[in-house]
Amino acid sequence: QVQLVESGGGLVQPGGSLRLSCEASGSDISIGTMGWYRQAPGKERELVGTITTGRATNYAGSVQGRFTISRDHAKNTVYLQMNSLKPEDTAVYYCSAFIVARGSGRSYWGQGTQVTVSS
Repeated sequence: QVQLVESGGGLVQPGGSLRLSCEASGSDISIGTMGWYRQAPGKERELVGTITTGRATNYAGSVQGRFTISRDHAKNTVYLQMNSLKPEDTAVYYCSAFIVARGSGRSYWGQGTQVTVSS
């Protein structure tokens, strides 16, 4: 069974930093592009950024220059380093990955981790 498990959320003051992690697990899986999304209360889920297998990254304009996505292929893990956090970054953050398992590929989602930016 394929699973994505996030960790690292919490409460941080404005201007602070947090690092989220997301590990994919499962038997005989091949992981493609991975990404982070977020959903604030009363808003639709939005893209934060993505990273390809070749480590090419793409970011939403609202986080460009403040957030950095990286991945460790050996650990099947994607990271989201968030710096200079703002109250408007408060949201549930979800990781997503395109994973091929048992010859079939689709997008999988983690359960989400809460990030709250507040003084």
